[in-house]
Amino acid sequence: MKSTMAKNAMAKKKSGRTWRSAGRGTQGAEIAETAMVLPLVFVMLIAVFWFGQAFRIYGAITHAAREGARAAVAPACATCAATTSTQNAVTAVTNAMSAAHLNTAQLQPLASWTAPSLCPCGNSTCGGNAVACDPTGTGSNVCVQPNVQLSNTTQGGAGSCGTSVSFRYKYGSRFTLPCWPQPCTSLDLGNMSLRAQAQMRLETQ
Repeated sequence: MKSTMAKNAMAKKKSGRTWRSAGRGTQGAEIAETAMVLPLVFVMLIAVFWFGQAFRIYGAITHAAREGARAAVAPACATCAATTSTQNAVTAVTNAMSAAHLNTAQLQPLASWTAPSLCPCGNSTCGGNAVACDPTGTGSNVCVQPNVQLSNTTQGGAGSCGTSVSFRYKYGSRFTLPCWPQPCTSLDLGNMSLRAQAQMRLETQ
């Protein structure tokens, strides 16, 4: 009787050890899996945040370009100080960017990107003479192209003329996504150049 009880006790003891060791093994696997997954989740959350910031900036600079184009084509104020349409456009862009808390120093130089190829007003074909940017006296990197052809009709009409405002904004934050092989400069958000362009029809037409 005692021998049977002893055998049962030994079996229970072995079974308990087996379950405890199995529990320890499962716990170790869970810790290892968590250690592998958490960094990936963290990187994904950070990437979503920074891409969300880029989307917010894109919306803000697009709005700034529209404000600049609207200011450029607005009728001149008879009692205001004499200003050019280019100066009005640049001022409107700067004010809109400041309101969105964007640094105008992040605007890329005009020489580093290609301006839109737009024809002079009244011409349906540029003939190699696209309207150049007019940043005269503004000291900015905003490309203002006044008196350009915005559209043409198929019936031989003149279409509409107006002003185009465009610029490039360099994303100010650096965030490199992990990849292989290093370095992954192509995935660095600091290399992103966000494009903004808006066109407005002349209000006198």
